[in-house]
Amino acid sequence: MSKIPESELILNKDGSVYHLNLKPEHLTDTIITVGDPGRVYNVSSHFDKIEFEMNKREFITHIGTYKGKKLMVVSTGMGTDNIEIVLTELDALANIDLKKREINGQKRSLEIIRIGTSGSLQEDLQLGSHLVSDYAIGLDTLMSFYKLPLTEFESTISNEIHDKIKLPFEPYCVKGSEDLKRRLAFDMVEGNTVTCPGFYAPQGRMLRVEPRFKDLLKDLNYFHYDNFWLTNFEMETAGYYALGRLLGHEVISLNAIIANRIKNKFSNDPQKVIDSLIQKVLDRI
Repeated sequence: MSKIPESELILNKDGSVYHLNLKPEHLTDTIITVGDPGRVYNVSSHFDKIEFEMNKREFITHIGTYKGKKLMVVSTGMGTDNIEIVLTELDALANIDLKKREINGQKRSLEIIRIGTSGSLQEDLQLGSHLVSDYAIGLDTLMSFYKLPLTEFESTISNEIHDKIKLPFEPYCVKGSEDLKRRLAFDMVEGNTVTCPGFYAPQGRMLRVEPRFKDLLKDLNYFHYDNFWLTNFEMETAGYYALGRLLGHEVISLNAIIANRIKNKFSNDPQKVIDSLIQKVLDRI
């Protein structure tokens, strides 16, 4: 088995992975991820105790127990580029012998649960809703650099969206974990989430610069293939689902709906919506 070069798997002087600053002994089987570093504290404030903390860049990690179950909560920052770093390094902790720089023979599958915020693409998806992403559609180009296997249905959706919006690149569509959806989101709104590579023009917003795709919001709102509709958008879920499939981990994205873009409404108390989703997940995890 060939060793992974130092330039490909970069480790810190203490043997921890480069960005997350974590070692294999820190890893838990179940991991909660949040975009906002401040939200790590919202999650870990519910823990029975916090056993370990690490802060590096936008990546903050707290490890502790909730009702006796050991958990890790990690902040990712925004965007699928950050998700690639986080999931790749978590996988390295799980499935690579960092001292030998060799891939382990037996693979470990992690449960990764994203708790995030999202905006509604449909008028009837109410502010304050909790939504589980059944499928995610990536309008970013991350998967252009990977060989992501898609089902026939996923390929069809990807092609239909490409043709409808006339994108200059290929989007990708990928399903999340059925097991985690059943366990954690049985009473949540089930939706299909669009992942955008930015917050303004890639989500159809215009302040001073005119976006290239002027009808993006309308096109996403009206898009459907049989009974498949797009319900919400954010900036990470497709990266999670795609890398989860490639690396062999169970991944689910749970969304606090704090904006309705069709109605031009924003939640009066977004923190309340997020906190209720955090509590719901912790009690079911």
